[in-house]
Amino acid sequence: MKLLIINGPNLNMLGIREPGIYGDQSFLALCEFIKKAVAEVGAECELYQSNHEGAIVDKIQEAYGKFDGIVINPGAYTHTSVAILDALSAVAIPTVEVHISNVMEREEFRHRSFVSLVAKKTYMGLGFEGYRRAVRYLVLGKE
Repeated sequence: MKLLIINGPNLNMLGIREPGIYGDQSFLALCEFIKKAVAEVGAECELYQSNHEGAIVDKIQEAYGKFDGIVINPGAYTHTSVAILDALSAVAIPTVEVHISNVMEREEFRHRSFVSLVAKKTYMGLGFEGYRRAVRYLVLGKE
């Protein structure tokens, strides 16, 4: 099984940006964590991060016919991007949404997720562990 792991805006700033919310581990540490989680279940992955909505839409569209699942942390686009929702709907690749923080415990504007309208499952507030659970869910059908 081949997974596309997408991280949206500002996730490249992990360890620097608001460590009280996102922790003090770097984006590189997250990437290594994800690679290990994917290897544990015998799958393959491609990691992708962009701060640009259109680039994320392009990457989702390029995934059609190439990937068996998508794990996405859309960052702030979670709450604003119908374009990302439409791209995920168009390719119809099983998708799991991940958030490092629990967005439901944060500002009210963060409580709405367009991605959740198409995602098979959402993990939030689990830190990096949410990615492992998303990978396991897509590959094994369980956490």
